[in-house]
Amino acid sequence: MTRATTSQQLAEPSLLRLAGLPYFLIAFIARLPFAMMVVGVLTVVVSARGSLSLGGLTSAAVGLGTACFGPLLGAAADRFGQRTVLLVLALANGAMLLLFTFVVYGTAADGFVLLAAVGIGATAPQVAPLSRSRLVTIISDRMPEGRRAKTVSGTMAYESAADETVFVFGPFLVGILASAIAPWAPLVGAAVLTVVFVGAFALHPSGRHVSQDRDADGKAPSTVSELFRPQLLIVVVGILGVGIFFGTMLTSLTSFMADRGAPEQAGLLYGVMGVGSAILALGVAWLPAAFSMRARWLVFSGILLAGTLLLGFVDTPGTMMVALAIMGIGIGPTLVTQYSFGAARSPRGRSATVMTMLGSGVVVGQSIGAAFAGEIAESVGTPAALLLPMVAAFIAFAAGVANWMLSGEKRRAAPVKP
Repeated sequence: MTRATTSQQLAEPSLLRLAGLPYFLIAFIARLPFAMMVVGVLTVVVSARGSLSLGGLTSAAVGLGTACFGPLLGAAADRFGQRTVLLVLALANGAMLLLFTFVVYGTAADGFVLLAAVGIGATAPQVAPLSRSRLVTIISDRMPEGRRAKTVSGTMAYESAADETVFVFGPFLVGILASAIAPWAPLVGAAVLTVVFVGAFALHPSGRHVSQDRDADGKAPSTVSELFRPQLLIVVVGILGVGIFFGTMLTSLTSFMADRGAPEQAGLLYGVMGVGSAILALGVAWLPAAFSMRARWLVFSGILLAGTLLLGFVDTPGTMMVALAIMGIGIGPTLVTQYSFGAARSPRGRSATVMTMLGSGVVVGQSIGAAFAGEIAESVGTPAALLLPMVAAFIAFAAGVANWMLSGEKRRAAPVKP
């Protein structure tokens, strides 16, 4: 490397400098309400209505709202810019969280509770996927081509680690607020955080940044049909499997600890997987280029699957902790790799749509997995519920196999076009 090349690299701005440190702090806190919603809804419904079954259905209803409207909101952000869409969502979602709280504690029928839950999911500002889209757009439009692939990989690693941290801390915060104040407190807190920090995320200067791939009218050069290419849909299937794993694992783990008289300790054990997953997710950025993305998906989802197979043999919290630690090694890097594939395969001008599709896949999978695992644990038993994370991990691994075949010999770590 010549001195001139080194000087040029030093002169080129980093992503931290382009986006600014306040951006990363705001984006981190702004994704907390999203992590609190599903657990917060479950907590308040069980407390106010006394029905675990209704609580599970309500959590699934939040996921249904996200599934139906999340990708549409991403498309709107691609077309009109993130700022306008996020400001509307911040106010709408804050209002829906408060409305839901009043409906649950009121005399309205259960159907209205479910309808309000769908409204929460439908208006949920998916800060995490929109942050990924925003950063990928900045990288593609404002960084030298030679640095884009590595910067995108590092960005996806950071974003996934931030998600892991938030999804571990979010339920923990729900538990603290519900215990210290009241069961309704987590949802009111989430409403305040949504209005303040999602609003700040929307108003951040980077919110004005629109991909150069869009024309003056905001239209993308790519067609909607490109969102349904097999190479992209297989990533959605894979990330749906990861979401199902999150939902089934936490619910079956809660049942496992409840059988031992300590359901409140489930969150602590789950944290073992979450912390390890976050650390390994960050480590993906330092993996050698020779370790291709399609190989990473197979290897790390294989580790995840191996960890879930141990669930058939666990009989103590200690052995459960070992299984969770192994699963933590696989889940973080798998998620990072899937988001990296999503970024690399996004049709031009539609990165926000793709990222919200993937984000919705995680939330939908988590909601469905939690509801189904809760029903199985209650009606059949914990051992049967512990089989469900294995099924979810197999979906993620099978999608990795399909992705390997769809990728062909050509590597996909090429510069990203959002």
